[in-house]
Amino acid sequence: MNNYFDLKLVELGRWIEAFFAHYPTLKLVVHLLLCTLPLALSFMGAFAFTTWLERKGLARIQNRPGPNRVGLFGLLQPIADGIKMLLKEDIVPERSDKLFHFLAPIMLMIPAMIGVGFLPLGDGLHALPLDSAIIFFFAISSLNTIAVFMAGWSSRNKYSLLGGMRAVAQMISYEIPLVLSAVAVIMMAGSLNAQEVVASQQISSWVGSGNILQEFFGRILGWNVFKPWGFAGFIFFFIAALAEANRSPFDLPEADSEIIAGHLTEYSGFKYAILFMGEYISAFAIAGIGVTLFLGGWNGPVFAGLPWFVLKLFSLFAVMIWIRGTLPRLRVDQLMGYAWKFLFPLAILNIFLAGFYHFLERQWGTAIAMLAGWLFGFGALQLAAIALSRLNQSPTIRSKRVYQLVE
Repeated sequence: MNNYFDLKLVELGRWIEAFFAHYPTLKLVVHLLLCTLPLALSFMGAFAFTTWLERKGLARIQNRPGPNRVGLFGLLQPIADGIKMLLKEDIVPERSDKLFHFLAPIMLMIPAMIGVGFLPLGDGLHALPLDSAIIFFFAISSLNTIAVFMAGWSSRNKYSLLGGMRAVAQMISYEIPLVLSAVAVIMMAGSLNAQEVVASQQISSWVGSGNILQEFFGRILGWNVFKPWGFAGFIFFFIAALAEANRSPFDLPEADSEIIAGHLTEYSGFKYAILFMGEYISAFAIAGIGVTLFLGGWNGPVFAGLPWFVLKLFSLFAVMIWIRGTLPRLRVDQLMGYAWKFLFPLAILNIFLAGFYHFLERQWGTAIAMLAGWLFGFGALQLAAIALSRLNQSPTIRSKRVYQLVE
């Protein structure tokens, strides 16, 4: 059975709820706890493991050992860091707005945890099974902008305020290409239901053919990332997701070389830990929706279910770590210009490419649509990217530089 693991988890939940069948109110409370508590604990555990993984990965890129003192291979380092944050003094600036300074970490954490509830982790495994889960996900994730600016403004520190203003400009700008890249997927799937979007990413005729080889490739080649419009959309989505999650090279709101730590400057102790955790879980959520929209969700070549979703999620996060260790930080003008002058028009063009592909698929079949989509549709995106690159090039770069020696 393909979804054996997921079905067993669902059955376990129903079995536990059956003990409270005669107590409707208590049964509802147990149902809510079963939907939310394992999810929250799992992502908090993933946060702890990923901080270790990121520090070890960056250390290897930079030719140093990384955490290696606490536990085997430094695996207990996140626990030591958590204890340190709990014991550190909570320093609040005297002139800060005490209420909003306290609420900002909570405001960042709550949307992040709600966002992961919309993710279809497996067949029937989702905490918030809504028919319009994808649109609700983007609506909830946009609240992070308010929380980050609240942290910067309430600190009464010019560096924190500047970091908060940068975050607002950056996150609002990159939300547009992020959502536009998802529009093509929603349009092709014909649904806002995350489970239906995942189910649409397989070649049904191949999966039900009975041929092992056809079933294998039918579960992979149906992923949106292997289609011309989906491949381009995934690239746009991933770049915008890095900016939304304040990940390098788009981590200007926390640029330590320019503004100390941005909106985090005046936070210490457990408040800092909650802000840090909220940003990580937001990154998990945005990576998870990317897996759902473009990488087939919980679909896999051999079987389907939760393990495939987890594997894809951590693989995508590993790419984020790799990018952080290799690419330099952008300037503010480069950051904003890239969103509005490059990603935005290309994301709109990609929606037309998806419509072109859909028309060809209905008229001529998948093979012709794939061929024409890659040759003409993706080629049109390439030409548009080259034209936008030349159009947005500064005059000083266009002209040949002349170097003069000073005597």
